[in-house]
Formats: sequence, structure tokens, C-alpha cells
Amino acid sequence: MTTASLHALLILSDSALPLGSFAFSSGLESFLAHNKQRHTNSHARLTAFDAFVEQSISNIASTALPYVLTAYDDPTQLEDLDNDFDASTPCTVARRASVSQGRALLGIWERALSTSAASTAPSQNAAKECTAFALAYKSAKPDAFGLQLNGHFPPLFGAACSALGLSAEDTAYLFLLNHAKALLSAAVRASVMGPYQSQAMLASSKLQACIRACIERERGARADDAAVTVPAMDLWMGRHELLYSRIFNS
Repeated sequence: MTTASLHALLILSDSALPLGSFAFSSGLESFLAHNKQRHTNSHARLTAFDAFVEQSISNIASTALPYVLTAYDDPTQLEDLDNDFDASTPCTVARRASVSQGRALLGIWERALSTSAASTAPSQNAAKECTAFALAYKSAKPDAFGLQLNGHFPPLFGAACSALGLSAEDTAYLFLLNHAKALLSAAVRASVMGPYQSQAMLASSKLQACIRACIERERGARADDAAVTVPAMDLWMGRHELLYSRIFNS
């Protein structure tokens, strides 16, 4: 890894990057609320959360990672990928979270990252496509069917990583690791575990093995191969808005 790509990797993995991902629990808050009677002690909650993390990573790897990798390889498909991801995300809560983070990433790209694209031809091409998408998004109007650009996070993340010179392998790992970090942050704020337990899980070989296994499973996958592997995740996210009280947006 070159110094430039390592620098970009550290920036995109920084929790201070204003993507808004930590405002979402990816269904965790709903999962905990719907299973209060089963998880009455800390050990039961930790065991349940451990399983939830693995299933959540597996599900996002099968549903979103193919879009990340397709956009990474061919950023010219950004608009089509954005439309396809929107059509294949029936859960309103999950869709809102993806659009919110995607719009934040577009803002970061325009204000901070667009001038830092790597010098290689593929990266320069990806940078042009990201900028073109951002301009098209701001000027887009609904068509005759009420459809327009949405700015979903996975394809934009893949294109941005390509523009900044990250490898496909690092892009995939970073995407899943950032998801895991957001889940663990949500778990701390939801009192499932303490910050030291969270860091221990984040640094564990088990989590690393889970991420690598998901990447290996999705190796070579394209957007057309995306599929839900843990249907319950959509149920937890979809029922989030039915909670009497909540601290997360999803």
C-alpha cells in the first residue's frame, strides 16, 4: 500500500468523518426492544448481540457490497446502480439511512475529497464520475414517473474509494469494518456493553475472520448478484419506527 492510499484509507475509516452513520443502529435498537424478555441479563444481551453483529455484517455484505464493488470497477454505472439499489431496498427505514449517508458522502466529496484523487487513470475517471454524479444529483428533477437520483451510499462509497486510490480488497474490508464500528458504537450507547468491551470485540480475530469470510463469499459478485441473506434484518429495521421511544434514526 502506498502512502497516499494509506492516507485515504485512514481518512475514510475515521469515526470523525461526518457521514452520520452513528445516528443509525441498523436494526439493533429494534432487535433489543423486541427481545427484552429473552435478554434479561448482561450475558444474554452480549451473546445475542454477538450473533446479531455476524448476521448484520453477512447481510450487508450480500445486499450492499456487490454495489460497492461494481461501482469501484466501473464508476460510469453510478446512476444505474443508484437506481437499482433504490429499487431493491423495499425497507423504508434502511432506504432512508442509505440515502442520508450517501448525501453526506457527496457533500464530503465536493467539499473535501475531490481534489485528493489519485493520479492513476482509473482513479481520475472515478473522480470525474463522482463529481458528475454530485452535479446531476443537485440539478435532478423527478421524471414522468416521479423517479430521480437518490444518492445511495454503497455505490458512491465504491466510486469514492476508487477515486482515492484504494484497492478493491481494502475498499470491501473498509466498508464492512465501518458497518461493524457503527453497530458497536450503537451497542455502547444502548447499554449493551461498555466501551472497553466494544473495542475488544472490534479488535477480535473473530470479527476479522467474519469480515474476511464475507468478502471471500462475495468475491466477484456484481450488483445483479445482490440478495438478502438474513431476512430478519429487514424486519428489525422496518419495525424500528413502531417503537414507543428510540434514540437512533434506524
